Amino acid sequence: MRVSELDYQLPLELIAQRPLADRDASRMLLLDRREGRWEDRRFAEFPELLRGDELLVFNNARVLPARLFGRRVGVHAQRPSRKTVREHLTGTVEVFLVRQLTEDLWEALVRPGRKMQVGERVIFGRGELEGEILSRGELGLRTVRFRPGNELSIAANIDTLGHVPLPPYINRPDEESDRERYQTVFARCPGSVAAPTAGLHFTPEILRLIQERGCESCEVTLDVGLGTFQPVHTEILEDHKIHAESYDIDEQAAEKICRAKREKRSVLAVGTTVVRALEDAAARAAIVGSSQALRAGRGEAQLFIVPGHTFRIVDVLLTNFHLPKSTLLALVAAFAGKNNVLAAYRHAVEARYRFYSYGDCMLIR
Repeated sequence: MRVSELDYQLPLELIAQRPLADRDASRMLLLDRREGRWEDRRFAEFPELLRGDELLVFNNARVLPARLFGRRVGVHAQRPSRKTVREHLTGTVEVFLVRQLTEDLWEALVRPGRKMQVGERVIFGRGELEGEILSRGELGLRTVRFRPGNELSIAANIDTLGHVPLPPYINRPDEESDRERYQTVFARCPGSVAAPTAGLHFTPEILRLIQERGCESCEVTLDVGLGTFQPVHTEILEDHKIHAESYDIDEQAAEKICRAKREKRSVLAVGTTVVRALEDAAARAAIVGSSQALRAGRGEAQLFIVPGHTFRIVDVLLTNFHLPKSTLLALVAAFAGKNNVLAAYRHAVEARYRFYSYGDCMLIR
């Protein structure tokens, strides 16, 4: 499939730069993927649109304040020139945390990348945290070792010093309010560099109404990584190499999901991250010949869901609107049909829906 087939025109003013005052005030486009029909609804109506026997699956990943700004202080265990020392002492750099490897080791992107070499040290804040670049990897990634400069842990210092990693299409610095609004109300497990944005619409009251409706729910964890924002540079979609993302499905969640499939109840994925975790786990179960729809445990989601994919687990999808020619739009097109999705997106543009992370949503069934 050509990537150009997933293109659409979006006026820049429809990209939501800030969240609405109330989480559940968003608009919601209800799409019938079999008939290709849609209706304009409100997310506040979401509970009453449920039959009452669905299993809702949420991603409880918590977004890290993954953007760290520091100053260069030289190369470890080397004697740099006077010029190099002056450059290092005055150079401000950004370290964007991507994936935690151990308690003190992270994969990260650094800026300016050309100047940040192996052995470089960076001081954050007033010395509360220090990072040293240990190695270079693919796609500009660096391995960074952190050391605390106070009595706090590395994680606590990152939480204090870090900035919310708002997506690149939000053209403003992060604000203190983003620390709360760029998290779901059920976020519990730190490790993600982007929010599972379909979950941002939920409030405790909406969750209560869903439970009263008779629906069951469970949580999985998928740490959203670089793949969320990585553009597709290949002409053919299937030639794109997608980033792996870590996920965890515990025994209780796996049992609920398997039971729902056995009982032919709909599994409603809250967000594309949930889709990827569930479908990857189901594919792994099928490969080993498991009698279960999926198996519990940790995994690295390497599944690239494109049109033509056969969905084993997910029956209904709640999702935000996604960028043109992106892997997430490909996933939604695989679920609902490319023509259905692009027609619905054109309507959303005409109807002035708000797009992307802080924008409105779609319920596809």
